Amino acid sequence: MTTERTTEAGPVDASIARLALLADPTRAALHRTLRDQDAGITRDEAAAAVGVSRSLVAFHLDRLVDVGLATVTYERRNGRSGPGAGRPAKIYHRSSETVAASVPGRDYGLAAALFAQAITASAAGDMGVESALALAATGYGRALGEAARSHARGRPSRAAGLAAAHAVLGEAGFEPDVRGRSIVLRNCPFDALVRTNRDLVCGMNRSLMAGVIDGLRLSGTVASFEPRDGACCVVWRPT
Repeated sequence: MTTERTTEAGPVDASIARLALLADPTRAALHRTLRDQDAGITRDEAAAAVGVSRSLVAFHLDRLVDVGLATVTYERRNGRSGPGAGRPAKIYHRSSETVAASVPGRDYGLAAALFAQAITASAAGDMGVESALALAATGYGRALGEAARSHARGRPSRAAGLAAAHAVLGEAGFEPDVRGRSIVLRNCPFDALVRTNRDLVCGMNRSLMAGVIDGLRLSGTVASFEPRDGACCVVWRPT
């Protein structure tokens, strides 16, 4: 049997690239300046704050905007309005978007959201927390699978289904490795939680993967529970 391995850049790579921009001292200083200015700053104000030319500061500010670390608004700060008031100034603000990166990728925000959904559902009815978590994870996984399937035309082949699965699992941080008709997940985005709550998190992962498979309508594939150190406890196996 031929073993096929596929790799793909994911959101962790993008986050690292964005944060790497702040390794430049001028950009880092500008980002700190934006942080301290609730009303935002103009290019002239930014240039004065960090001690570089206006043209250079404009370049760095626009790079921060390009990658989502800053945003722009336009306003007149001279108090004038109407004809002859001049063009509004470009005002830079620090983005409210959170940018974080870890290697391997982690997504404790997703785990927290699924736990919260499960606890709320359990408190509102007769369902236990573990059953409610399985339901929440399955629903989330199914939505991922359906979204991936929607990009394929018609009824995708098994190979196309595995390719779609590889893409969506990569974006979710599981580092999928397609091996023939199976998919091994080389990373668990919830690793720290596994160390203290293995049964709960592994059960959530298995339900999530079952949901993705269902959403992709990938018949003949199951989410097999195969615990391994340093990797996800689930492997996609053909039946």
